[in-house]
This record gives sequence, C-alpha cells and structure tokens, in this order.
Amino acid sequence: MSTTIQYPRDENTPASHRPFSPATRVGDLIFVSGQASVDEKGNIIRDTFEGEFRRSMENMRKVLVSAGSDLQHVVQVRSYVRDPANVEKYNELYREYFTAPYPARTTLTHCLPEVLHFEVECIAVPKA
Repeated sequence: MSTTIQYPRDENTPASHRPFSPATRVGDLIFVSGQASVDEKGNIIRDTFEGEFRRSMENMRKVLVSAGSDLQHVVQVRSYVRDPANVEKYNELYREYFTAPYPARTTLTHCLPEVLHFEVECIAVPKA
C-alpha cells in the first residue's frame, strides 16, 4: 500500500471557504470531507431537507469522481441530520443513491447549525 498522500481536485470539485481538503487519498482509501448544500463557490444554498440532501449528495459525487471513484465504491457513510424528524425521509432518499448491500453507515442528529439540514461524508475506494 502506498503511503503517498494526495489531495485530488478538479474544476468540478465544490469549493469551500473553510480550511479543509474536499478529499484525501492514501493508497486505496479516499476520505471525503463533509459535503453540504453549497454551490460551486462554497456558498450555502438553503433549501428543504430533500433539496439540501440532493445537493449534498451531488457534491459528494463530484468529489468522488475527482478522486477516481464514485458512489458505487463508497464503503462507509457518515451523515448529519439536524432534525430527527427527517430521518425517515433521509432513509427513503438514501436508497436512491445506494443499493444493497449498503455501505457501513452512521447517522447523527441534533448536530448541525440552523443554516443546514444535512451534511454527508464518506470513505471510498478507487474504481478498478
């Protein structure tokens, strides 16, 4: 396993105003930082839970592609849902992006600021 650390990024990778890399790749593991409902310049786009979920997932997809992976190669998901009342909707939407056997997953609630309904991060492996 290579110990080279890479920070993959391309023109489609969502930007952030905060001090973190969207993805870090070490050998055959890709760590994707939390992706929220932001535009290409990193500005928060407030929306319904579903709108923020979809934008966050699409941002995560873009980061994965820039790192040589995709949603089918995700092995772990960590999600942050501000309001526990949205967990049922979250599970419904999640099934549109991931199919069985599902990645390992942790979901946290009551953990986001008022400006966000949802955030997601993951660990993936590169596409073969």
